[in-house]
Amino acid sequence: MSHTVIIGGSHAGVAAAAELRKHDAGMQITLVCAEDALPYQRPPLSKAYMSGDMSLDRLRLRPEEWYADNAISLKLGVAATAIDRQEKQVRLANGETLSYDTLVLATGGDARRLPAEIGGELANVRVMRTLADADGLMAEMRPGRKLVVIGGGYIGLEAAAEAAKKGLDVTVIEAAERILKRVACEETANAFRALHQSHGVTVLEDTQIERLVETDGVATAVRLANGEELPLDLAIVGIGIAPNVDLAQAAGLDVSVGVTVDDHGRSSDPAIYAAGDCTILPFDNMPTRLESVQNANDQATAVAANICGVDTVYSPHPWFWSDQYDMKLQIAGLNRGYDAVVVRPGKREGSVSHFYFRQDRFIAVDCLNDAATYAMSRKLLEGGAEITASQIADPDFDLRATMKALQAAG
Repeated sequence: MSHTVIIGGSHAGVAAAAELRKHDAGMQITLVCAEDALPYQRPPLSKAYMSGDMSLDRLRLRPEEWYADNAISLKLGVAATAIDRQEKQVRLANGETLSYDTLVLATGGDARRLPAEIGGELANVRVMRTLADADGLMAEMRPGRKLVVIGGGYIGLEAAAEAAKKGLDVTVIEAAERILKRVACEETANAFRALHQSHGVTVLEDTQIERLVETDGVATAVRLANGEELPLDLAIVGIGIAPNVDLAQAAGLDVSVGVTVDDHGRSSDPAIYAAGDCTILPFDNMPTRLESVQNANDQATAVAANICGVDTVYSPHPWFWSDQYDMKLQIAGLNRGYDAVVVRPGKREGSVSHFYFRQDRFIAVDCLNDAATYAMSRKLLEGGAEITASQIADPDFDLRATMKALQAAG
């Protein structure tokens, strides 16, 4: 009986376990998870969970009995500490050793923190990545308190939105010239800046911090590079994630800004696969990191098929989302390298979508409260539809008819 060990109780880890069991009823499957909690969804932590709209039970990826029912050995609260590729063994922090025939790395990533020398390790300087992070922040978010969010990406803005809804006095500090600089066009950034400002959030862009000011072991202010100090009760750092590649690196696998895998999810060791946020994979002829639930689930599904002998090439169709206040942003595609953006109003009042083009090729779209356009655009991208910027700019251009024609042709 073959044994597959999966390291990481992530979306990718659980998806891989589920798919392996579908393919092979007799395979021995062990899922190693460093956290004590049952594997859970991460994206809702800074959205529905913190707002109280999602319970812990709904947050879990699978109920506890599912693991036993599917004969998946779940090891909670124990970290993998080393991989012996020669002996095909994984060493755990509790001293246990697991032998494997195939190993899956689904180790995800950790939230980046500010350096300790500028106050990044102070007790009230938090990040937003784990269930413990979310629970700790929920306990600290009380009306009237001053919150400074460092980082104007989606995680930082989602945390700012939840805090503002809870009555905190919120300031967002972004070092780049504008929020969402790395991930979205100026039009999308403008919409979210205006949204936050309408809810009383102060947004400071092109603003660098010097350090956090400490008093009795806690941060009491953030000192900006211009010398100004902003008082605070709580700080949240949202400056991205760092993929967890230490195990892979120590084992001698090919690692760059993630565990390097091929289009089958296989690492430089044919017995070791990887999936999810920890990987760097081929996409659109470029090495790519995709931090999304879509990638975690779909890549893990492909990995499981390949482990079980079903040759499967993983060709990503990225999608993402963000919920802030009454705004639902849905993203299809990857806007990397875009050189043009076309704004197209939606059918419903207040809805709008921003279409990205590279050399007049449709590559991605940001849909703001525009679910219908998102659904059609996603199908068009997945079908490889050739749509030009001038077509999208034409209000008479029929997306639905184009989508149906593509489906009929396929």
